[in-house]
Amino acid sequence: MVDVDLSQPPFTLLDDAGRNRVRGGVDLAYFDSQEVILDAGQSGEFVFMIHKGEVAELDPTMPAAASRIGHYTAGDLFGAISILNGKSRYRFQAEQESLCYLLPKALFQRLCDDYPAFAEFFRQSLTHKARLLTERRAEGGVTMAGFMLARIGECMREPLVVDQATSIFDAVSTLNASHADSLLVCDGERFGMVTKTDLLNALVIEGLTQERPAIEVAHFELVTASAEQYLFEALVRMTRHEVARVVVVEDGKPVGVVELTDVLSFFSSRSYVVSLQVEQADSLDELARASARTPELVRALMAQGVKLRFAMGLLAALNGRIMAKAWGFAIDEAHRDASCLVVMGSEGRGEQILKTDQDNALILADGHDWPEREAQMREVTEILIRLGYPPCPGNIMVSNPEWVGSVSEWRERIARWAARRDGDSLMKLAIMLDAHAVAGQTALLDQVRDELFERCRRDEILLSYFARTALRFSTPLTLFGSLKKPQHGIDIKKGGIFPIVHGVRTLALERGVRATSTLDRLDALAEDGRLEASFAEDLGEALALFTELRLRQQLERDGEGEDANRVVVQQLSSLERDLLREALHMVKDFKQRLSQRFHLEYS
Repeated sequence: MVDVDLSQPPFTLLDDAGRNRVRGGVDLAYFDSQEVILDAGQSGEFVFMIHKGEVAELDPTMPAAASRIGHYTAGDLFGAISILNGKSRYRFQAEQESLCYLLPKALFQRLCDDYPAFAEFFRQSLTHKARLLTERRAEGGVTMAGFMLARIGECMREPLVVDQATSIFDAVSTLNASHADSLLVCDGERFGMVTKTDLLNALVIEGLTQERPAIEVAHFELVTASAEQYLFEALVRMTRHEVARVVVVEDGKPVGVVELTDVLSFFSSRSYVVSLQVEQADSLDELARASARTPELVRALMAQGVKLRFAMGLLAALNGRIMAKAWGFAIDEAHRDASCLVVMGSEGRGEQILKTDQDNALILADGHDWPEREAQMREVTEILIRLGYPPCPGNIMVSNPEWVGSVSEWRERIARWAARRDGDSLMKLAIMLDAHAVAGQTALLDQVRDELFERCRRDEILLSYFARTALRFSTPLTLFGSLKKPQHGIDIKKGGIFPIVHGVRTLALERGVRATSTLDRLDALAEDGRLEASFAEDLGEALALFTELRLRQQLERDGEGEDANRVVVQQLSSLERDLLREALHMVKDFKQRLSQRFHLEYS
């Protein structure tokens, strides 16, 4: 029996008996440098697993200079697709003396028959492979199945529904008898939420009598979800909308209610009560203590394999609530109602998991008088520093008067930036394009963004200048299509994250897509027909992979320094290297599409 390492996918999809069948059935073969191991058109007889050496994947139909499309090293495997398809599409050639384990075709086919997940691995897209990698990383505690894949239907309560004639007295009696905290009042085709707190305030503060209809205190703007959605999404919605319950709706009618206490109980880890601590904070000190726990939450989410899109959604909502509460502590209500605090950059896109430098701005209603504004904005910046958000090196903060202004002043700035089209102006337009409101009157931001889209989306010259920035950094692939492997690592932010984020931002501007999240923009561009759905999905998975690799570096280095953006390829597993190579080829393809669309080939 050959001693071969089977600790990586796809062999982790086999049980012990299956892995023993592999060990008992493989042979070890030697290939000389430049020897063709499997030629194009040749029927596949083995799956090759590289023990030592390097193998190139070549397309013989292409010119020699462009024929190399893949590169495999120790731990990688090839040849499986040749067996599944009947013949090899490409040529595999040893680049140096190589030793490979040979898994015979007959044994491989029997394993595929006996283990469907093993067979499916070789037919999967980048999206599915990335999902497999995420599942493999799940460790202890709440597992992927229990955490990421739990559905709202598993945790919802049956709704208490009463008719519109129900009195406050009867509503209280119904809640007490059912040991519930809320009920729904039916008013024809619509439903309103009534909580115990609503009823108490109605009786004690508003002075309503017990005989008055409960519908008078009902809230009809419900936060809803479907039973098939992830339970994790319910937690994100509660945090974002500042509510403690979500109504589960099917065919327009309520079928259940999910309460915050139910969700936190289901996830039974102390890390997930951070959002509750933020909501309960009554002072800056309490808010600072809750805010300091977010790195703990990030580590828990990553250790338990939570899908990155959900993790980013929760952390973005949580950071937004922290800033909104800080704003409420620092600013008088009269000014809060006539202003809008916005965050920008990765925070605005909802793609920053660890706390990053402040990128924020203030929009004021035209004509609003705020004499002490500058002093209070300096105070806000200091408060955010205290809460763990470092000052922006570029001084893009509310303490800088250049990032504060009325709606009219912001419109003038956008018009000026769009007319100039220089590097600084384009950067500021990009920053504002990602702006997201976290406190105050969101309609003020909508007015500013209306001006931005109106000025820019049909300006082909500006869009061309705007798109060119996405090509600024080279993709860290060699001329032969393999990963670059510098000892100090590749810059995953410049080589992978930025081209996707800014390229998608450019397409979103062109198509008038109002979403700020890159993933939401990709969904909208696919729905619009601007990108194929499969390409948009794979591009989103590539971004998620880059972000996760970068996050792991940041957690190891406490988020400090340029090294936090560098990924050392040699330290990745075989599957991670395979995924990274595919993802970077997606980036290369996307940049070519941008270049063709905005005529950047000769710029």
